[in-house]
Amino acid sequence: MLLKIGELAKRTGLTVRALHHYDAIGLLSPSARSDAGYRLYNEADIARLHRILALRRFGLALADIGTTLTRADLSLATVVARQIGLLTEQIQQAKALRSRLSQLQGQLADGQEPDLADWLTTLEHMTMYDKYFSQEELTQLPIYTQADDVEPEWQALVAQVQALMDAGTDPGDSQAQVLATQWMAMVRRDTGNNPILFAKLNAMHEHEPSVQERTGISLQMMTFILTASKAHQLSIYRNYLDDDEFAFMRANFGKRDAEWPPLVAQVRTAMDEGHAPDSPQARALALAWFDLFRSFAGDQPATQQKIRQALQDEPALRQSGMVDERMRAFIGAAMQALRA
Repeated sequence: MLLKIGELAKRTGLTVRALHHYDAIGLLSPSARSDAGYRLYNEADIARLHRILALRRFGLALADIGTTLTRADLSLATVVARQIGLLTEQIQQAKALRSRLSQLQGQLADGQEPDLADWLTTLEHMTMYDKYFSQEELTQLPIYTQADDVEPEWQALVAQVQALMDAGTDPGDSQAQVLATQWMAMVRRDTGNNPILFAKLNAMHEHEPSVQERTGISLQMMTFILTASKAHQLSIYRNYLDDDEFAFMRANFGKRDAEWPPLVAQVRTAMDEGHAPDSPQARALALAWFDLFRSFAGDQPATQQKIRQALQDEPALRQSGMVDERMRAFIGAAMQALRA
């Protein structure tokens, strides 16, 4: 199987410009050309690309990698083994990558040449998360550091949700709401209940089709889960609101959902940076928070208080997002500072 440069870039998370550069400096030249002159990469080229990226992660400069690749003792099995050892010692968050490299090492030890899909999956893991997370953030991201443990759970849950979607189940159905509640609980667990990491993970999933394809979590599935989660929350709020209040909430709940994750992440950042609740930064965030709250709660203080009471009394509402008690207290104190 041969890949054009654009397809290889897309599948590995590299840029076409980077691959052109590797070719220009003689580090990775495609083994073939099409009749039209397009670069074509085969399995051997991709195996070499794996060595290059592995050596880059070891800290070698591009100028030194070419020489290193000519060493007789640098077999592909040696590179993989060394990469496993280094990542195990230095980077706990590389557990997902380590597992995949171990699989490749086992195949090589048995004299089997890993197929193209194996190489591409490994290369994708080596580059994808680095585009969205710092190394420090990766150490705090359970879904990355504990991939071997959480991936089977996600695969099972995704299959259940897909079955409901294929059957034409309404997101408001009780089965969908149960799965949505489980989904959100796993998201909180696998992001360490950190809204900053959640916002970045959400952005990666939204903007990387290869992640959607690999996980089976399409944008349509994400919409289904969000709709089911909102239906569950509305069913709880219904017990606290009169008909007119609930009609307003139902008509407006979720309209500005996309604004919540980045705002919650900004609040968490302000807290982590030590800003006081009465600081200008905190008060500005509190104003934005209250504006979003008003968008579905309305302007009547009595209705707003009912919704706050529901949030206080109902654990299911408090656990529906990334807002913990410490953050609620911070925003509450910032709101008091505004009123003062």
